[in-house]
Amino acid sequence: MKISTKGRYGLRILMDLALHQSEKPRLIRDIAKSQQISEKYISRLVIALRKTGMIRSVRGVNGGFHIAMKPEEITLLDVIEVMEGPLSIVDCVSMPKKCTHSENCTPREVWCKLNNDIRGLMRGTTLADILASYEKQKALNGNADYCI
Repeated sequence: MKISTKGRYGLRILMDLALHQSEKPRLIRDIAKSQQISEKYISRLVIALRKTGMIRSVRGVNGGFHIAMKPEEITLLDVIEVMEGPLSIVDCVSMPKKCTHSENCTPREVWCKLNNDIRGLMRGTTLADILASYEKQKALNGNADYCI
């Protein structure tokens, strides 16, 4: 299992919006500049985040994007699964019928437990937790980066 740029950048977009939530809506170009991600790529990623209600778009001259949910309501698992699809370390965990050996496969039990543990850890980590770590690092070092 490897989290792609879609998952990592989706989290960075949410962090950016959460850190600027008291300001006017964020333009894609502002997010792109602060995150050093292309505007074109961000334009594609915000579609999924908007469809799930994590962010909302504001139309018009003063338009852009706002975070739509409280950071404590957004889990890391939510973000990754919105951006990447269902989290599964091996195919037989989420699609047992894909493997003819899955019913009698002893290693599959290990993969399922490991997958459940990873999902539990990600479900227990919220955007608020990640933002708190960011703020702590910023306070300790005088700056912090949220490149993921």
